[in-house]
Amino acid sequence: MSEAAAAPTAPIEIFPVSSPQDRRAFMRVAAEIYADDPAWIAPLEFELGQRLDPAKNPGLKGAEHQLWIAYRDGAPAGRIAAIVNPLHLERHKDETGHFGFLESINDASVFQLLIETAEAWLKARGMKKIAGPYSFSVNEECGMLIDGFDTSPYIMMPHGRPYYQSQIEALKYSKAMDMYALSYKPVHDFIPDRRKRFVNKILSNPKVTIRNLNPKTFVEDIKLSIDIYNDAWSRNWGFVPFTDEQAQHMAEELRPMMDPNYVAICYFDGEPTAFGIVLPNINEAIADFGGKLFPFNWARLLWRLKVKGIKSSRMPLMGVRRKLHAKPVGVAFAYKIIDMVNDANINAGVVMTELSWILESNPSMLNMLTEMGGKIYKTYRIYEKAL
Repeated sequence: MSEAAAAPTAPIEIFPVSSPQDRRAFMRVAAEIYADDPAWIAPLEFELGQRLDPAKNPGLKGAEHQLWIAYRDGAPAGRIAAIVNPLHLERHKDETGHFGFLESINDASVFQLLIETAEAWLKARGMKKIAGPYSFSVNEECGMLIDGFDTSPYIMMPHGRPYYQSQIEALKYSKAMDMYALSYKPVHDFIPDRRKRFVNKILSNPKVTIRNLNPKTFVEDIKLSIDIYNDAWSRNWGFVPFTDEQAQHMAEELRPMMDPNYVAICYFDGEPTAFGIVLPNINEAIADFGGKLFPFNWARLLWRLKVKGIKSSRMPLMGVRRKLHAKPVGVAFAYKIIDMVNDANINAGVVMTELSWILESNPSMLNMLTEMGGKIYKTYRIYEKAL
């Protein structure tokens, strides 16, 4: 799809998604938008289909949502979703609904129709503000890519076209928050000597215990990590807690790809207080699948995961319980977790890791990661607008 603005040739129509067949059409809109973008990687339709299906995505439990597809001259021209997320409303009490899964050709009239349709739907449900993109929540893919279009997205991260920013801002949307993705090349001894002495001294405390994930208690360990996350991130901008059902679902999704060495769990005085998780970058392995896993690509994926190996990874989650924030042991845990998963990356042959995403309002984490050698290379933005 050309970056040049498309001249309207026919009326634009928009239709709500109401069936499994419609959901498949919704998923495939992106292939039209990114047809000429070598950096785009089609997500697996099997996985995306489960995210869009209320019967299979626990994040949609109790949430009202709607998907739409826009057509011009019979061809898909864009898509959008709107959601009223009760977990967000309970937490923030801000009467804000969300949009997500936004994709469109470079046509202002298509953008306007998509956005205004989502706005009207949310306004009819009592929402006073709209924010996004959230696809469907802050705990899934979120943010609009505004910098870093020349590299492919990592697992569970969105892509975008450069014109999205100008199109959304032309519709009076303003920045709510930026999030950064950092690239990092795993190397030994990345912690500065002065920091290493500090970390080793703090962690020599007999109250400290650190371990990797136990395959025999896989689900319990993932749930334990999510419990720490819910406490650690509870005061962060936009935070919405994972439910028990979502944590269970996440554990089931992660099990096939997870290396036990890619999870670190820290205890202080017998209490689990910090964790970190790294995921192999599945997008590297599925880049040539065109979104199809069956009938044969599942075997290719298994071989690439278990035999060939994947050369990139992403660290999506890390947290230290709030009571240890800014305390020496909490800081030492953060360094030790990154050190452990860094070694796991090197041992697995990983040559590049993405650390994402980090809020722009979290300078202490950004400073720590850049001190280690991380470099900001992508920026994602959440937009908002009063209704």
